[in-house]
Amino acid sequence: MSHTLHNKEKLIARIRRLRGQVEGIERALLADKPCGEILRQLASARGAMSGLTAEVMEDHLREHVLHAVSEAERRQGGEELIDVIRTYMK
Repeated sequence: MSHTLHNKEKLIARIRRLRGQVEGIERALLADKPCGEILRQLASARGAMSGLTAEVMEDHLREHVLHAVSEAERRQGGEELIDVIRTYMK
């Protein structure tokens, strides 16, 4: 079973909280809130996205690299993670 399926409800809950944060940023902009408040909300949303990304990356590493059932799966899991890290670091 894929780690995203196993942790699906927890991940969906985090996404919903993140969506709420982004909607809060939109409301703040529409309401002409001070830029300091908007910046704090942006930083919070960025932190939430980074935390979610780190959790899924860690789970991927554990399931598809460390606990891979075959060398081919381990290689594929590692290559997928390398591609994601390269994209993430841009």
